[in-house]
Amino acid sequence: MEIVTHLINDTIEFYKWGLTIADKRVEKWPLMSSPLPTLAISSLYLVFLWLGPKYMQNREPFQLRKTLIVYNFSMVILNFFIFKELFLAARAASYSYLCQPVNYSEDVNEVRVAAALWWYYISKGVEYLDTVFFILRKKFNQVSFLHVYHHCTMFTLWWIGIKWVAGGQSFFGAHMNAAIHVVMYLYYGLAAFGPNIQKYLWWKKYLTIIQMIQFHVTIGHTALSLYIDCPFPHWMHWALIGYAITFIILFGNFYYQTYRRQPRREAPPKGGRTAANGVANGCPAPPATNGLSRPDEKPATVENGRRKRRGRAKRE
Repeated sequence: MEIVTHLINDTIEFYKWGLTIADKRVEKWPLMSSPLPTLAISSLYLVFLWLGPKYMQNREPFQLRKTLIVYNFSMVILNFFIFKELFLAARAASYSYLCQPVNYSEDVNEVRVAAALWWYYISKGVEYLDTVFFILRKKFNQVSFLHVYHHCTMFTLWWIGIKWVAGGQSFFGAHMNAAIHVVMYLYYGLAAFGPNIQKYLWWKKYLTIIQMIQFHVTIGHTALSLYIDCPFPHWMHWALIGYAITFIILFGNFYYQTYRRQPRREAPPKGGRTAANGVANGCPAPPATNGLSRPDEKPATVENGRRKRRGRAKRE
């Protein structure tokens, strides 16, 4: 018990020391005076992940079509605003894309960068609604470990980023990520209109590819900063590299499972006959004519008053 007490006391002392080197410009901004509000919001998010599916278990899913359209296009506007502010403020402050230390002054452009980064942090809290909408629509399969890990850690960890390094090299990742989220939420917003629009959204898988490229660029950019000994907190550099690696692994696995992994194929029936579900050797068989069975198809058997076809069940 003494060890636990000492550990808690040391953590508190370390946090108090950390406050002495925190960015004084942001300490009075909403949610920035203490980590407790951010941790409370993230905790409520995790509680909803547990209770939400239980609440929806025996209920009809909400459609939320209009809500999703408004939400997604609002996120497009918010992320474009963040991208625009970071780009213009960094350009006005003559930021370097290779090495940019944090300037804690009250310079108008530096404060503008810090404010844009604060909005970026806020946007990660708003993105918790992605999960809320999935659960209310009973799209439970979308709430994967990657989804939860991404949302929960981004909001929580960016509080640390704003508290201590609201400027300098921090602008690079947020600037790039905001641009990607403009495209991503544009896709989701268009998809919410339904099948008439969805058939034109062939570029969904490229969103995942762009995100993985983003993480590789982040690692390369951060490693270069370490190599040239850029005067930006090294602890933040190393933490960012480790964090980006976890995303490369998780997004890479998602991309493989979703777009590259081949479904298991069953062996065709003996004699080369076409399976009754219309699939032979992994290729679709010619359809029946006028609703009649094909000549090479075995007759269906009857069980409990229902016709039972041989072969695999049709996937929904």
